[in-house]
Amino acid sequence: MRATIMYKAGDVRIENIPDAAIKESTDALIRIARACICGSDLWPYKLKGRGSDPQPMGHEAIGVVEDVGSEVRTLKRGDVVVMPFAYSDGTCAFCHEGLQTACVHGGFFGTANVGGAQAEALRVPQADGTLFKLMAGQDDALMPSLLTLSDVMGTGHHAAVVARVGRGKKAAVVGDGAVGLCGVIAAKRLGAEQIIIMGRHEDRIKLAKQFGATDVVSERGEEAIERVRELTGGFGVHSVLECVGTDQAMAASLGIARAGGAIGRVGVPHYDSIPQAQPMFYDNIIVGGGPAPVRAYIEELLPDILEGRIEPGRVFDLETGLEGVPDGYRAMNDRESIKVMVKP
Repeated sequence: MRATIMYKAGDVRIENIPDAAIKESTDALIRIARACICGSDLWPYKLKGRGSDPQPMGHEAIGVVEDVGSEVRTLKRGDVVVMPFAYSDGTCAFCHEGLQTACVHGGFFGTANVGGAQAEALRVPQADGTLFKLMAGQDDALMPSLLTLSDVMGTGHHAAVVARVGRGKKAAVVGDGAVGLCGVIAAKRLGAEQIIIMGRHEDRIKLAKQFGATDVVSERGEEAIERVRELTGGFGVHSVLECVGTDQAMAASLGIARAGGAIGRVGVPHYDSIPQAQPMFYDNIIVGGGPAPVRAYIEELLPDILEGRIEPGRVFDLETGLEGVPDGYRAMNDRESIKVMVKP
């Protein structure tokens, strides 16, 4: 079968690899109907060193079940399913607490031992606990929005939940990528009265406004912090959704959070320590977050997609076949595309 393999920074190839197959009794085999390129995929695209092991890519997908292991009870051939970016058994203590990304039998897709979703097919471990069956056809018009439930919509929602977004609160979203834009949707959905998008790309800002952003801050550094405080009566925002993962983004997040505020960090961190520990302490600012347990959020978010109240699929502005994935990486890296959808 054909699949995406990354060899080093900037070197993404579509290659023939052994066909995906059932290995464990709890596995399912899915044919990939839709996949996509994630903003987090751009980190190895920029930084993966020469000599490191080739990496199968892709952790977001909608698929059609082709086969199931003998212990799989909730799925059958032909089912259309959402595949969250992490697999989980659905039965351990952490899964019961809604933190499937900490599942004791879980892990992440896009690794050598499991494989990647930017491919024709994929083996899904712990299928009963991982896959979510959709009552939709694989060519449903809502497919782009349904695909966001595998990662970016759930991740934006997680940032909003951890940041304690609520009715009447002021929120800021740091980052105008697909997760940040879904964070705007999430903040609007949870009732924030003011939503500040921090970004500078015209097409993304336009979409953010359509999703519910009330203000735009395109400055950076101290100028950005001062501008947010101007927009919030000098106090800062109650809730910050940090959707980038750099130390500069975290410093800005701490600078714009009001006393007693909360920061939901979902950008994969590329720094060793959180800056401004003393201001964070004295202002009683809560900092939390991590890999979003998107499997826990699907049932909550799905009705809003099905009934048209939210349209997170609009973050996809480029579609390609599998052979076009390397150029899709280039387009996202060069900011020519917000997010690329792959239809193998």
